[in-house]
Amino acid sequence: MRTILHADANSFYASVECLHHPEIRDRAVAVGGDASLRHGIILAKNERAKAMGVKTGEALWQARQKCPNLLILKPNFSLYLRFSRLLREMFYEYSDLVEPFGLDEAWIDVTGSTGLFGGGYKIAEQIRRRVKDELGITVSVGVANNKIFAKLASDMKKPDAVTNITESNYKELVWPLPASDLLYVGPSTTRKLRRYGVNTIGDIATADSGFLHRLLGKTGYILHGFANGLDSSPVEQLGEEAVIKSIGNSTTTPRDLVCEEDVRIICWPLSESVASRLRKHGFVCRGIQISVRDNSLFSFERQCQLERPSALSYDIFDSAMTLFKNNYDWANPIRSFGVRAINLVGSDTAVQTSLFEDEERRQKRERLDLAVEDIRMRFGHSSIRRAIILQDHTLSGLNPSEHTIHPVGYFKPTN
Repeated sequence: MRTILHADANSFYASVECLHHPEIRDRAVAVGGDASLRHGIILAKNERAKAMGVKTGEALWQARQKCPNLLILKPNFSLYLRFSRLLREMFYEYSDLVEPFGLDEAWIDVTGSTGLFGGGYKIAEQIRRRVKDELGITVSVGVANNKIFAKLASDMKKPDAVTNITESNYKELVWPLPASDLLYVGPSTTRKLRRYGVNTIGDIATADSGFLHRLLGKTGYILHGFANGLDSSPVEQLGEEAVIKSIGNSTTTPRDLVCEEDVRIICWPLSESVASRLRKHGFVCRGIQISVRDNSLFSFERQCQLERPSALSYDIFDSAMTLFKNNYDWANPIRSFGVRAINLVGSDTAVQTSLFEDEERRQKRERLDLAVEDIRMRFGHSSIRRAIILQDHTLSGLNPSEHTIHPVGYFKPTN
């Protein structure tokens, strides 16, 4: 029987800021964009801000409407990276099988360590207390015999708590949760399930697996297994240097792409999605990578460096299309296309401007990205779209914001 922990630092960015600025601990605090501007989003918030209804990902002006006294701090990613490394160093004291999932959470396989440190719950309690005493922030830790339930458990009690899901209590603890709480169940899948009265994880677990397969394809079988605690995916030994190094999105297209204009229609929403997620996590990228697979299943990847770090959708799109045009000969139609931002650095990284670049145009594009993101946040993704997307109704249905982002360990080929 495996023993898997999932440790999730509570309100990570905001907690680190409050630790380094004790004078603001009793205030509602959030980490986000420039507080002097109307635009920007909330990256993290403390418990006081959360109690006022402030949500991660919402616009600064929306957060201020809920909490007029909200203190918004600019992100300090070098400081957050330092604490992320300190957390992982502590995890490595209990196991060498540590799989980070972003800066503030990780899975830890302690199956081989229980003889030294006690059972999974005891190890989780040790980690919880040590993080609080030694680092001054808090974590919630989930304990289970698989990664899926361990992550669910860490979300159940926050902040500063340990939750243990076992073979004897998982139906009581897990099955009443909303279906959307299960890994791999994004907004689109949630809507499909809801149309058939499948609203909870328990509904997925007790549904006919054949029905789920007909509705969701092979993912239906996987979700049925996950809901019943059947997950054998390993905790990947990624090494302590593994943090967020890239952000990307890809799609299998509704129909084969047969010309450059088709690729542009798909590339724009993917580029906008990548740019939005870069801003959400407070990063800019120094390079772009594309992945292409044709209808004969031949695939390749290409990448390039940007002249300056960026989180602008235009820069991502332009680099992705240049890579594509320089590397694809249209021997076959295209079945799948992906765009990825690589070599990430914090958005507060100093940038050398160029005498040969129109800085005013660049600032206009940045304001445009933020305005579009604001409108979509308020009225939905389809409320504003680029005109090129409307040229093909089959391809224009792509909403990359509904793609669920998953850890490295899932769906990897095994030997």
